[in-house]
Amino acid sequence: MNQTTKRIEVGGRTFILLGTAHVSRESVDEVAAAIASEKPDRVCVELDADRLRAMRDERGWHELDIVKVLREGKGFLLLANLVLASFQRRMGADVGVKPGAEMRAAVEAAEAAGVPTSLVDRPIQVTLRRAWSKNGLWGRAKLIATLLASAFSDEKLTAEDIEGLKDRGAMDGMMDELAGYLPTVKEVLIDERDRYLASGVWNSPGDTVLAVLGAGHLPGTEARLRAIASGAESANVEDIAEVAQKRGASRVTGYIFPVLLLGLFAVGFFTGGVRASGELILRWFLWNGSLAALGAILALGHPVAVIASFVFAPVGTVNPLVAVGLFSGLAQAWARKPRVSDMESLSSDATGLRGFYRNRITRVLLVFMLSSLGGAIGNLIAVPALLGRIFG
Repeated sequence: MNQTTKRIEVGGRTFILLGTAHVSRESVDEVAAAIASEKPDRVCVELDADRLRAMRDERGWHELDIVKVLREGKGFLLLANLVLASFQRRMGADVGVKPGAEMRAAVEAAEAAGVPTSLVDRPIQVTLRRAWSKNGLWGRAKLIATLLASAFSDEKLTAEDIEGLKDRGAMDGMMDELAGYLPTVKEVLIDERDRYLASGVWNSPGDTVLAVLGAGHLPGTEARLRAIASGAESANVEDIAEVAQKRGASRVTGYIFPVLLLGLFAVGFFTGGVRASGELILRWFLWNGSLAALGAILALGHPVAVIASFVFAPVGTVNPLVAVGLFSGLAQAWARKPRVSDMESLSSDATGLRGFYRNRITRVLLVFMLSSLGGAIGNLIAVPALLGRIFG
């Protein structure tokens, strides 16, 4: 048995974990061969229902409503989905394999053999929302930068490079690098999903269960599965199955900055009167609005979107329930309405920087994200500047 396959025998049950590379021709063949040779009672795959549906319906982007996405606060989720998909698509193009082909092959081979399947991965939307919510401003900026750098990299990978991704040493190095740079993201994307996958595999019926997993999840899932089998760990994953609702202190945190601003304006009023308070408000407005507008400009947003960024950024600051980039994104979508051709070319355009700027849908997302980031940076600069003006 090679290092990408693990077998666990416990309580009369056999769990076979097959580690794959998501854009590997060899992995596609290995999956079909494993199902044929092992004859499992159940095949588990590292997919959720939405991702399987997307694999089978490549025209799903045609039904995208970008305005609805922004209004529902899912701008970042869509951007992250596009970037991750484009990164895998670009890698797969180098070796002639579509992303996730081995997972789709597992489902289809199991169906052909009459073997039931289980989709054991956490929904991608939950994973991305947890990764986003667990990071502060700096962590989110690093996450966005990492995603975009991965999507727009022009590095070429050979078939040998892809197969090397299944090697334990290479995967350990990648995981260590991710843990050092983005520890919270590594916790959500890798550690939590290892636990979630192990729970799904354990709870799947059958005496012989074959689980097809990305090689990066093989060590962690094996360890978690053995812990569940020994009773050292519970198979219950309700605590990581959804994005926790903010309560108590967490919910109040979003109002700290608006209250701080109002406090500074009040101090300005009591120490210098209406004129001093008005000057502080103007300075904050200029910092906040100008950098939000700069973000829209960097995204090559329409002038209407740039103006909307400048005018409405303060609204997003004082109201934690409204994203700064919501108004600029909606303005961009209104001024440059996405066309049918943008939806048809969305997948391919998302694989490169030029495509991101050319496609009207991804341009809306860039305006949304960069204006939000600019407004947040403006706020961080404004507070010390206001304090210096009051007490300097």
